[in-house]
Amino acid sequence: MGYRRTTLSELPSQPTDLVEAGWKPVRHHFGIEAFGVNGYVANAAGQLVIEEHAEGEGGFQELYVVLAGVARFTVDGDSFDAPAGTLVYVDPETERVAWANEPGTAVLAVGAVEGQAFAVSDWESGRLEQGTSDDPRA
Repeated sequence: MGYRRTTLSELPSQPTDLVEAGWKPVRHHFGIEAFGVNGYVANAAGQLVIEEHAEGEGGFQELYVVLAGVARFTVDGDSFDAPAGTLVYVDPETERVAWANEPGTAVLAVGAVEGQAFAVSDWESGRLEQGTSDDPRA
C-alpha cells in the first residue's frame, strides 16, 4: 500500500523533557526518512508546546503548522498569536518558543537541514528508545 493515514489524536504521546504538551512522533510512526516531522498537543492552556531554542548555523529550517487551538509564539522577540491554520517558518539561527493559549492546541513541526540528507536527531532517537513501540517497520 502506497499510503497510510492517522490523526494526531490517534498517535500515542511519548515522554519528553523539552515541552509540557504531548509529543507525537509523526516521522517515526510513518517511517519517514526524508525530513523530520513531529506533533505536539497541549492538554491545558499555558503548556509549553515548542521549547525555547534556536537550531544554530547549519541546523533545521522549521515550519510550524498550527492545526488546532491557538499557540502564542515568540520569534526573535516578536510575540504573536497563531490560530489554527497559521504557518510559522523559522530560520535555523532564529530563537523561537510557543505556548498553548487554550486546551487542545496542536502544532505540527516539520524540518530538515538545507542541502543535506536527513538524519534523525540524537534527541529524537533517545526519546524513542525510551518508550515507543509503534514503529511501522518492526
